[in-house]
Amino acid sequence: MRYIRNFIWIIILEIFISSCGRNETHAAIVDTVLVKSSVMHKDIKNVVIYPDTNKTRHYPVLYLLHGYGGNYAVWLKRVPFLKTLAENNQMIIVCPDGAFSSWYVDSPVDSTMQYETYISKELTDYIDQHYPTIADGNKGRAITGYSMGGFGAMFLALRHPDIYGACGSMSGALNLTYIKQEYDLHKRLGDTLKNAGYYNDWSIVSLLDKNPAIKMPMIMDCGTEDFIYGMSKQAHEKMAELKIPHDYIERPGKHDWKYWSNAVQYEALFFRNFFEKK
Repeated sequence: MRYIRNFIWIIILEIFISSCGRNETHAAIVDTVLVKSSVMHKDIKNVVIYPDTNKTRHYPVLYLLHGYGGNYAVWLKRVPFLKTLAENNQMIIVCPDGAFSSWYVDSPVDSTMQYETYISKELTDYIDQHYPTIADGNKGRAITGYSMGGFGAMFLALRHPDIYGACGSMSGALNLTYIKQEYDLHKRLGDTLKNAGYYNDWSIVSLLDKNPAIKMPMIMDCGTEDFIYGMSKQAHEKMAELKIPHDYIERPGKHDWKYWSNAVQYEALFFRNFFEKK
């Protein structure tokens, strides 16, 4: 476990970000692609950002999930320098559409909301077939996101460690037992009493308890003024208890784009280091 508090390390990261993350010398290419979901019987839009420097190499892929109320385009709209992050970190960034409030699960009560299968099977297959990826989850695929997407990223990675080699969360809504009927969660998981098992078993702390031997590189990032800060803190403490290696960052910040546009730069560096080691 590495709990980043060291001021010098933060300064080093800031220097890296300022020199790399905002440099527009090279601009990545941006595609909007329609991917057929057989399980949901519809086409789904996704943004794909990929480097434009080397036409012969294969790239690792970072899947970047949006939060409640967002869509496939919100990351690039709010954080346009994702193009530079993709170019300078030499990775493909994929921003899927997770619907307004899918929670990235295969809903047990709504057959039109099967986003666990879509993202971890249908979309990853499509990206590997149509882009020059390193099509090996243990070496070339990671996933993160903010809020609902932070939950989705850790949920999908912990349930599919063969698909993702690393994962992260920014301000993640990680404990479903606290959310219940808010943010359409009950529409995805059903009655909070009858289906209480889903709310408990699919929360990140429960998934960690079931996977104490997991060695997947993980990073969590949350602002101390965030109204769901306690969920990241709880997951961090559970990882510490289980001795699960991870990076945990907390710093002043709220549940907003000012925080996430900063956090994604730290996480991009984290995943770049993971990809380079592999």
